[in-house]
Amino acid sequence: MLTLDKIYHARYVLKQVIRETDIIHAPNINPESEIYLKTENLQITGSFKVRGAYYKMSQLSDEEKQRGVIACSAGNHAQGVALAAQKNGIPAIICLPDGAPISKVEATKSYGAEVCLVKGVYDDAYAEALRQRDEKGYTFIHPFDDENVIAGQGTIGLELLEQLPEMDAVIVPVGGGGLISGVAYAIKSLNPDIKVYGVQASGAPSMFNSVHDHKIERLESVSTIADGIAVKEPGENTFKYVSEYVDDIVTVTDDEISAAILALMEKQKLVTEGAGAVSVAAAMFNKVPVKGKKVVCLLSGGNIDVTILSRVIKRGLLMTGRTCSLNIELIDKPGQLLGVSSIIAEHGGNVISIHHERANEGSAVNGCYLRIVLETRNYSHIDEIKTALKTNGFKIVNE
Repeated sequence: MLTLDKIYHARYVLKQVIRETDIIHAPNINPESEIYLKTENLQITGSFKVRGAYYKMSQLSDEEKQRGVIACSAGNHAQGVALAAQKNGIPAIICLPDGAPISKVEATKSYGAEVCLVKGVYDDAYAEALRQRDEKGYTFIHPFDDENVIAGQGTIGLELLEQLPEMDAVIVPVGGGGLISGVAYAIKSLNPDIKVYGVQASGAPSMFNSVHDHKIERLESVSTIADGIAVKEPGENTFKYVSEYVDDIVTVTDDEISAAILALMEKQKLVTEGAGAVSVAAAMFNKVPVKGKKVVCLLSGGNIDVTILSRVIKRGLLMTGRTCSLNIELIDKPGQLLGVSSIIAEHGGNVISIHHERANEGSAVNGCYLRIVLETRNYSHIDEIKTALKTNGFKIVNE
């Protein structure tokens, strides 16, 4: 059974192992509320997962430790288990989906664990880990549906209550639900007035669907840049705790997640992965009632794959009106390009790419198209530039 005593015991065990991460005030995330960030992206191994993994392994018998452990993960739990195993002298095998970011695979290996790549997604890695457990007698370290793992994650709730006791709400990323189960249990047990909200990616809404339909549901597939929370089915324990202790679950899109990653980088100088930024996305886009409230967004991890970072930033820029593409129909005569560029420059836009082509079938014989990508301040700035171009007789197509 999960109890407050178990969470306090986990905190005692973890004291010499983990970092008590800071809470940072982030006034620019949502000007209508007082936002704080719990920086588990700066935890050792780059995510909160080491808390639950280490506490679970500390409670194993000597015989279980000798047999070794096996785990499955989208990446962060793998690193937590690998580090905990290394510190406890326990042999560890980690099953990861073969699409896991190379950086997470290599980091897991660097902590001394044996990595087994499994074709498919997290749930396929989970099935393979259970098969090897049954065949070889390893102890399985579940990434979320285990009460010792949940107790380890719940230590974050205790830290939050000490660091910001006057908070009105906390927003927590949700994959399988281990993190929010522990945090919600700890906070609601000690101060039931504090709201706890969960956030999932709209491309992987397993807990969202299950809680709103009041029964555990399995998704056919998942698709999101937040690979750390791309889970097809919540756990039995986590579903129970979330249903009882969490006030609401909401979803955010990949575009909203990208905008949150960008905002954290630009405004807070913090790097988060997709899963780590969903809480901030929920606050930025008012998915939960944060107006006028003192709210903590839990940044669950910072292990973003650098190879997709540029794509995420590009989506974030588009989502927030920081870049825009215009397709302008022109008469092919001297001075047209000068006219367009002068108007853009006059209104503070910055042209970052340009493509000119002759008109195709169905257009005027002397027509042409000008495709321009601009750097802009926001959506209002885009509208200002478009209005100025139209006022001066230029026709914008495919708006």
